[in-house]
Amino acid sequence: MTTPDFVLSLREKVGHAPLPLVGVTAVVFKDEKVLLGRRADNGAWQCVSGIVEPGEEPADTAVRECREEAGVDVRATRLALVQQLPRVTYANGDHVDYLDLVFRCDWVSGEPHPADGELTDVGWYGLGELVEVDQQHVRKIALAIAEDDPASFHGGR
Repeated sequence: MTTPDFVLSLREKVGHAPLPLVGVTAVVFKDEKVLLGRRADNGAWQCVSGIVEPGEEPADTAVRECREEAGVDVRATRLALVQQLPRVTYANGDHVDYLDLVFRCDWVSGEPHPADGELTDVGWYGLGELVEVDQQHVRKIALAIAEDDPASFHGGR
């Protein structure tokens, strides 16, 4: 996966120490199907995701990542989930704590294809075809299905 330049710059200063980063997941619907891609780095099937650039609106990140990774134009329509993901430790020893913002998105145009090399396969899948998608991503899809439910989150007590 391509690491954003601002993260590389931070890594020069903090080494492998945990970085708090904001990520987005775009759950894109077209008719009764959801956009899924197979990640090039680990082969997992999931929705399009990426890191918010400094100063970028998170909903704009969801739109940008769909264009960059899957070659489709989308409209972010609703925040579905806010969650802190468990700490990720990459093979090179880098630690990252991702705040994940999950957006429901609607397809606008474009045929899905692996656009930038981060995905090896990408396409539209029916909700009954999610057998290779891990439960964390199935949950994201489930929370994004309803068009006008409030966002889900933990904490705040």
